[in-house]
Amino acid sequence: MAPTLYDEKPELGDLIEIFRGSYQHWAVYIGDGFVVHLAPPSEVPGAGSNSMMSVLTEKALVKKEGLWDMVGTDEWKISNSLDDKYEPRSPNVIVREACRLVGQELPYCVFRRNCEHFVNELRYGKAESRQVRKAGEVAMYAGLAAAVGVGVFALAGALFGGSKKENKETQ
Repeated sequence: MAPTLYDEKPELGDLIEIFRGSYQHWAVYIGDGFVVHLAPPSEVPGAGSNSMMSVLTEKALVKKEGLWDMVGTDEWKISNSLDDKYEPRSPNVIVREACRLVGQELPYCVFRRNCEHFVNELRYGKAESRQVRKAGEVAMYAGLAAAVGVGVFALAGALFGGSKKENKETQ
C-alpha cells in the first residue's frame, strides 16, 4: 500500500520518489503540500507511463504542483537516499533554489539530465541518478553475460564439435 501524508509527512527539501511502472519520477518537497519537479512531456497528465516522449525530448519544464496532484494514484516515498554519501544543503536553500527555477525550461536528457539528476542537484549540489547508474550496470552485466555465453558456446564447439571432415575420418 502506498504511503500517505498521514503515514509519512515530508519535510522541506525532502526528495519524493514516485513509482510509475517501469521508471521512477522525482520531485522535491517545498512545503504546504507542494513539490517542484522537472517535467518532460511524459509527465504531462494523460501522456501515460509508457510514453517514449521523455526519451526523445531535449527540454523539460520545472513545475510546482500539489504533491497529490503530481502523484495521482501512484505509490511514492520520501527518498533521501544519498544522505549517507553527500551532505544535504540547507532546506531553505533547497526550497529557495527550487522555487527560483519554477517555470523555466531546462535541458533534459533521460541519461544525463533527468528529473532525478534535477532533485539531487537541488538537495546535494550533485546531479546524480541511481536509475541511470543501475540501468547502465544491468546493460553492462547483460553484455558480459552474452559475451560469456558466446565464449562458452565457442569453447564447447571447439572441444566437442570438431569439423565434419574430422568426423568422417574417424568413422
